[in-house]
Amino acid sequence: MKSFKCQIIQSVVWLLVIVFQLTISAQTINEEANRLIQSYPDFIKAFYNDSITWYDKTRAVFDDGVIKSVNQLINSPDMQDMFHYDYPKKRQDFNKNAKCDPGRIRNEDFFKKMYGTTRKEVESNLTEIIWLPNTVNKKIRITKINNIDKKLQHISDELDTLPYTTKKFVTEIGGSYNWRHIAGTNRLSAHSFGIAIDINVRYANYWKWDLKQFGEFKYFNKIPNIIIEIFEKYGFIWGGKWYHYDTMHFEYRPELLFTP
Repeated sequence: MKSFKCQIIQSVVWLLVIVFQLTISAQTINEEANRLIQSYPDFIKAFYNDSITWYDKTRAVFDDGVIKSVNQLINSPDMQDMFHYDYPKKRQDFNKNAKCDPGRIRNEDFFKKMYGTTRKEVESNLTEIIWLPNTVNKKIRITKINNIDKKLQHISDELDTLPYTTKKFVTEIGGSYNWRHIAGTNRLSAHSFGIAIDINVRYANYWKWDLKQFGEFKYFNKIPNIIIEIFEKYGFIWGGKWYHYDTMHFEYRPELLFTP
């Protein structure tokens, strides 16, 4: 009889643990979906029953419930997978040895919905800003969706006030809008949507370049922290906080920087 009671108690305990885990998981998903709603208020209206509702009344699956490998996360992620890795907001929280790529996971349909599904659609929403008006005074193309053009202009204006020893890292632009696939893949680059910018290539480190040169890649970075902080303040994440690092790269991903 005692044994039977123990089995019942153990079963109840395990059931409570499972319910608790499911509740925590559901809360986490709700919080992540809310970060999308708060970050893209002109496009996303609501989250309900594992789907987000766009303002045009269409719906899209947020979490497909599939547990994915690292390759699957990169190549076929759902929206919830974009939060798989936490983006380290503080420099001291960044671990260069952790095999995490916060921001490299992109649900392509999500970005197409906002910025355009074709080159023509994306380019119809591009505008020009003046990069470092007091130093370089160069026009670059960026999307005006989500006011990214205005945010990048603010970044440019702040960078323009830095001393030359720091500003030299951003005076030459490696690229902004460019409709293209990521090399060796069928995935569109963030540059294809007009939401990314590469700063001075001369001072950049990229894991593939280092792998080719040294036969392995160990984390390298020359970009000053003040530049990273200015970009992050306006919703741009930095590719230098990836295990597969790309220190010239910044892209607009406010949902990964969102603080309630």
